[in-house]
Amino acid sequence: MLQLTEIKLEIDRQFKRIDAILPDIQNWLPLQKEDLDNTEIVKTIDSFIYRFTKIQDKMGEKLFPAVLKEFQEYKPNMPLIEVLNKLEKFELIDNVDMWIDFRKLRNNLTDDYPNNETEIIETI
Repeated sequence: MLQLTEIKLEIDRQFKRIDAILPDIQNWLPLQKEDLDNTEIVKTIDSFIYRFTKIQDKMGEKLFPAVLKEFQEYKPNMPLIEVLNKLEKFELIDNVDMWIDFRKLRNNLTDDYPNNETEIIETI
């Protein structure tokens, strides 16, 4: 159980950091291409992307497997979709599709940024 507590604390830290920068991003919405020339905006967006990615990774790689281990339902190298389906079955998450969408957002933000400014603006 200690492992779950430590994982949750780390995720909570990342959420607090996102909460601190989210008002700035919300003030800049909707973003325009020229906003990406503003160093302060880009630093804040980079920080948001980094934190969002850390949360997604920590939940997918650490938290969800640790929770399923508590239920004796985790197998090494389980695909994420299978992990999510089990969590939904136990009513620990509401909707698998929502988590898949979050994962797609994470991938879009990390894979395309900063190469495709239009797509990154739409994703944010």
